[in-house]
Amino acid sequence: MSNALSSWTDVAGKNPVLGFLDINLRGAGQVIFQNNPLTGLFFLAAIVWGAIAGGQIDIAIGAVIALVIATVTAILLDADKASLEQGLFGFNGVLVGAAVPTFLADGATMWFLLVVGAAVSTVVMLAVSKVMKTWETPALTFPFVLTTWFLVLGAYSFGQVPIASMGPPALPHAVSGAETAVNATELFLAWLKGPAQVFLINNPVSGVLVLIGLLVSSPWAALLAALGAAVALAVSLALGASLASITAGLYGFSPVLTAVALGCVFYAPSARVLGFALLGTIFTVIVQGAMDAGIAPIGIPTFTAPFVFVTWLFLLPKADLQPHPHAPIQGGLFKKKS
Repeated sequence: MSNALSSWTDVAGKNPVLGFLDINLRGAGQVIFQNNPLTGLFFLAAIVWGAIAGGQIDIAIGAVIALVIATVTAILLDADKASLEQGLFGFNGVLVGAAVPTFLADGATMWFLLVVGAAVSTVVMLAVSKVMKTWETPALTFPFVLTTWFLVLGAYSFGQVPIASMGPPALPHAVSGAETAVNATELFLAWLKGPAQVFLINNPVSGVLVLIGLLVSSPWAALLAALGAAVALAVSLALGASLASITAGLYGFSPVLTAVALGCVFYAPSARVLGFALLGTIFTVIVQGAMDAGIAPIGIPTFTAPFVFVTWLFLLPKADLQPHPHAPIQGGLFKKKS
């Protein structure tokens, strides 16, 4: 696999068209921290499959368009070449492109906001990265979260931007304890939907494609994503979260990202790191519930904000953390004593 990837990289480096394709595929892969074009291809396939299965092909189209626009914007802004080539300016765009058609109704204004949001996500990525560099932490998906919050919240003020699946704004209320139980099949499908919901896709087959995409790049990442989704499922059930949200995988996607980020990306895997990642993953489920309640009066989704805030908190104690490259960092909090 590594030889094939090396050969592809060599070919892409000599051909501008293939080079541009390579950057965009890596951008899709970087949604879950993988600098691998094949992983990105699997992720895009997961989006396309889920979008078609759900009768919302505009989600797949939007994700691809936004990915390209975010990348082109980075090129036009003369962004850091190394970061650009790793796809680090595309992954927030992919998520913007998937989110906007999910929550806003199809139409000219929706596509206008999607294009603007995709370009702005690159600007926000540059801005947030500059700010977070002070604390030596990465921007993660916060550019996507912040940009898309503005896009979908603005829909409440614009009569020409119809809302598809948000809100209405409401005060939070306690979840009823009278919900019926779920069977093993429903739990299994909910587990698979966790990785898929990273891309706002409610489809178990898409979840399998996401896990395969991770596996071809990093077995550790695939394992931790699967474990993160399982932990989220168990904790959300134990705490009595809404069964509708659980079975849709909505308590799984942020913990999946947290588990991968803390377990094998920004810290090198070890017994201590896995325990640390487990704690962060569990806390992400709690923060998900808290943010769902806190943001309900505004009538917008939390997106991946729980993952962002928890991962920032769990990365800040570490010294010498590189803010851009998604690669294991040696030393710092988990440095072995000699």
